[in-house]
Amino acid sequence: MPILWRDAMASALYGPGGFFVAGTGPADHFRTSVHASPAFATALLRLISEVDSTLGHPDRFDVVDVGAGRGELLRALAGLAVGVSGEPARSGRSGLIPPRAGSPETLPPTASARRSPDEPSLVAARPSLTERIRFTAVEYADRPENLPEEINWTSEIPAGITGVLLATEWLDNVPLDIAVHTEDGWRYALVDPDTGAESVGELVSTDDLEWLTKWWPSPSSPPSTDGDPNLRATRSGATSESESGFGAARPAEGSSLTARSRPGCPETPHNNHSRAEIGRTRDEAWAQAVGKISQGLAVAVDYGHLRGTRPVDGTLTGYRGGRQVPPVPDGSSDVTAHVAMDSVASAGAAVARCAYSLVLQREALRALGADGGRPPLSLAGTDPVGYVRALAAASAVAELTDPAGLGGHWWLRQPVGIPLGPAVAR
Repeated sequence: MPILWRDAMASALYGPGGFFVAGTGPADHFRTSVHASPAFATALLRLISEVDSTLGHPDRFDVVDVGAGRGELLRALAGLAVGVSGEPARSGRSGLIPPRAGSPETLPPTASARRSPDEPSLVAARPSLTERIRFTAVEYADRPENLPEEINWTSEIPAGITGVLLATEWLDNVPLDIAVHTEDGWRYALVDPDTGAESVGELVSTDDLEWLTKWWPSPSSPPSTDGDPNLRATRSGATSESESGFGAARPAEGSSLTARSRPGCPETPHNNHSRAEIGRTRDEAWAQAVGKISQGLAVAVDYGHLRGTRPVDGTLTGYRGGRQVPPVPDGSSDVTAHVAMDSVASAGAAVARCAYSLVLQREALRALGADGGRPPLSLAGTDPVGYVRALAAASAVAELTDPAGLGGHWWLRQPVGIPLGPAVAR
């Protein structure tokens, strides 16, 4: 029986036996920035350190990963910042991101506060970030058996976060409805969960029509970037197909898995109508996540598009076993769609009452020290082994910053109660 796509996705991804709930996790089916290189976690750790400084080094610093998979990102961050893995804190470095003074990699076990002139013999010690940081994974799946005990595991985003909330490729899996444009306006697309076959349903609701009117122009509407007046002042300006990551999905180097970056699949079932992916549920999910932060920064990393470049046929697709497949919502594969990043950003800003920053991943990572530059050839003569190691690290970072792949993902950074300073400026 055909049902709304939002209901089909919710059941297929998060219901009993759903794709993200059962099995070994999404890492066996597709490749994300977290899996591509440890430089991704290293760059995020630098951002975390900068936010910690902006907050004045609070007694507890939260790092919350929403849509945590099986905890891969937090494992990497914990291994870098806390040494949960039992290895030295710098073992995960790419070799291309030099430590900054005051970063977690250069901090002593304790940082002594200045003595009071009236009490010269007293020294107050402030715990380092490694002692104050608290990791929380948010995921519907059961806690992995081998997850370090220092990482908390929960199915709901905790309230009162002081620190950083991360959402790497989470919003693209928030269930949403699909609309098709017919002679009498936008109507819902219905889907058979067992086969993926689609049919046309009722006219969209008033709320969804309002979202479509503002954020997803109908085929007869002229292109525009006026959906969010704040976007023109904060986004990178890169909106062309080649700059926004809408290239063909390609196998990640050194892996048989495909990076999720393609706006659709040739075998995607569809009709002859123009399609739209109603992002109102993503807006609400992001606004709710931002609302859980007392003070700090929310970061969403995802593939997406802006109002002036919405894809005419939509981006709905699936992934299974390292390959892109038609989006059949039967629970056997990932079902995903690109994110309307400007709409999501506007929803988060309305809650935070702070300006946001929206840039491409290649810009964000380069600003955090991961530039993917080749090591100097002279190093090959003086240190051949070091040159090969640095070259391999550069290749891994290059994948993260490739504009046709992971580098074309968007970084949405939403501060809450802190200035849009160096930690979040583009």
